Parts: sequence; structure tokens; C-alpha cells
Amino acid sequence: MSRIGRLPVEIPNKVKVSIKNGTYINVEGPLGKLEKKFPPVIELKEEGNSIIVVKKSENKFAKSMYGTARAVVNNMIIGVSKGFVKQLQLEGVGYRAEIAGKILKLALGYSHPIEFQIPENIEIKVERNLISIKGFDKELVGSVAAKIRSFRKPEPYKGKGIRYVDEKIIRKAGKTAK
Repeated sequence: MSRIGRLPVEIPNKVKVSIKNGTYINVEGPLGKLEKKFPPVIELKEEGNSIIVVKKSENKFAKSMYGTARAVVNNMIIGVSKGFVKQLQLEGVGYRAEIAGKILKLALGYSHPIEFQIPENIEIKVERNLISIKGFDKELVGSVAAKIRSFRKPEPYKGKGIRYVDEKIIRKAGKTAK
């Protein structure tokens, strides 16, 4: 049995949750509104000031979705009440980032600047070589950060590129002269 799945998800005072048919959840808070539909092997129940996830069968898919559904519901509640932040760091000579309206412009050593359209419900701030991505949907914040990082992944020799602030790059030794 999943240790994560059986834990109840506490609902803060400022968050409103509505469950339809046991598989559809709608979470509304001060930062925004999220909704999600879960597979029919999972049932969500609201008991008092918490949400409990119940699996309807004991097959492999139900067991795998049990803890996942609880974690997703918990992330939805945290997102609409507190929000999520991912930070990226630019490392390299001449690497720059700037915001122009709803477009993030990146100069990453290519012959052309890269323009990234900022999605709705995402807020991006640039301070020197730090890019902060903030939003209430954890999945969207993570995918935007991954997309921006994919424009110039950090390379192992000099460490140049875009990386997460807490990411550790394993460095390789370069060529040695005879």
C-alpha cells in the first residue's frame, strides 16, 4: 500500500475545493484556479477539512495512480495558496536575458537571439543572470523551466549554459597537451 496515497490532504482556509463524481476536482485559491480529472480507478472524497484518495480496485494501474493522485491534489492546493518558483542561472560570456512584454529574449551565443513566448499564468523575472519562473501550476512551471533550459543545456567542460540554481554540473577534464 502506498504510504503517500493514504495520507489525507489538508485544505487551508483560503482554498475552496469541489469534487464531482469522485474523479473530477476543482481547486480555487487566492492565486488562481486549477481543475483535474483523474482515472476512474481513483476516487476522491472530502471529509471535514481534508481530501482522502481511495483506490477502487487492487490492480497495478490503480496502485500506481494512488500515490500519484494524492501528490497531484496536494500540489494543486499548495499551488493556488502559495505558488511555485523555479530559478534558472545563465552561465557564460555574453549570455543575457531580458523581458519585452510577454516575450523572453535570450542571447545564448547563437547567431540569432531566441524569443520565448511566456504562457498565461506564468510570471518571469530577470535579474542579471538569474531567471525566476513563478506560477500556481507546478506542472506548467516545471515545463516552462525545462523548455528554457533546453535552449542551451550546460556543457561539462566549462559549465556554460542555462542551469537550475541548485543543479550541480559534473565537470570533465579537457584535452591535455603532449
